[in-house]
Amino acid sequence: MAKVKVVTDSTSDVSPALAQELGITVVPNHLLLGEDRYLDGVDITADEFIARLGKMPGPVETQPPSVEELRELYTNLCQDAEGVISIHISAKLSDTCKNANEAKEIVRDRCRVIVVDTQLASMGVGFIVQAAARAANEGATLDDVARLVRGMLPQTHILFFAENSEYLQRGGRLGKAAAGGPLINVKPLLRLESGEIFPLERVRTRAKALERLYEFVADFPKIDQMAILYSTTQNEAENLAKRIDGVFPKDRIYIGKYGPVLGAHLGLAAMAVVVYEGEE
Repeated sequence: MAKVKVVTDSTSDVSPALAQELGITVVPNHLLLGEDRYLDGVDITADEFIARLGKMPGPVETQPPSVEELRELYTNLCQDAEGVISIHISAKLSDTCKNANEAKEIVRDRCRVIVVDTQLASMGVGFIVQAAARAANEGATLDDVARLVRGMLPQTHILFFAENSEYLQRGGRLGKAAAGGPLINVKPLLRLESGEIFPLERVRTRAKALERLYEFVADFPKIDQMAILYSTTQNEAENLAKRIDGVFPKDRIYIGKYGPVLGAHLGLAAMAVVVYEGEE
């Protein structure tokens, strides 16, 4: 049994099967759809959420795991472990890290917890969580796992585009540089920088947006892991992977759906690429 327990939130998009295999604890975020409350990935799937998203008249409210949920989780995990490393979505996009740090302080006399703000999202967090779990399973100490995680952060990059900026802006997730009205007639190309979403370019067509994702990947001299994420356009994701094959083997590219919480802020038909360069 690993001496170190690895925790993440459901925005990391780690699959249930992989979480079980590696011993990762995924704490769900909350989704409020009208009068209905759901736990992300527990009682609503990505497909079920997408089917409802297009019918919602206003923004979907998302909430992070509560301080009490995290406190209880840390307490339980520490009963048979050296400590916990809790790895989460950017603190500028969610209060998950804030709540995790509050829970950490409550249990500090009984349980050692290290909270990591990755300044990333989705599989950017997911790749790091998987590496942490593998190290923990090989017997690494809590400090060793934390050192590994922090070393991966600056080597992990995310670029994505949305069908338009409507969902991002009404959810308040665009950075200050993106102030202004919704970009309805363009596909905003966006990048996570220092944990915040900023626009990189505005393109008119999906073909051009997909081209930019390819160019982003092709510019890296070295890639250790990469992912393509989509919600409703699996064929486009698979075609992009085939094109990238000359840069990075397509059979090593993770292709998957981003989850409901991210879907609430990206909307329908968004796509993303995540690149982990590896060690220097």
